[in-house]
Amino acid sequence: MFSRRRISAALVGLLVLVVGGWLVQDVVADGNAGSDVVALSELPPQATETWQRIQAGGPFPYPSDGTVFGNREGLLPDRPHGYYQEYTVDTPGLDHRGARRLVTGEDGELYYTEDHYQSFVLVDPDR
Repeated sequence: MFSRRRISAALVGLLVLVVGGWLVQDVVADGNAGSDVVALSELPPQATETWQRIQAGGPFPYPSDGTVFGNREGLLPDRPHGYYQEYTVDTPGLDHRGARRLVTGEDGELYYTEDHYQSFVLVDPDR
């Protein structure tokens, strides 16, 4: 009888570990910026205009465009300070920078936020 209890407890423990690992993996995947890749063409047209300015090296409409994005929110992959740069994506009708940004990484990554760094999507600039 003691042996049956041990086997049952071990099976229950194993089941808890498997289900727990599956749930943790799902949560981690959902929390990673860019788990979904969005085509640049699906973003507002001002994002394409900003991307074209980035590729041309400017000019940029705001002095803070091209400055270091510190990733203080921790939503993008952890990289050394200075790895990311941010650029304003204009919002029609606003007379200030607004909330939309493109963030570039040194290895060519491109991210978009429409809510001032509360969330990001990974962008494929070739689509």
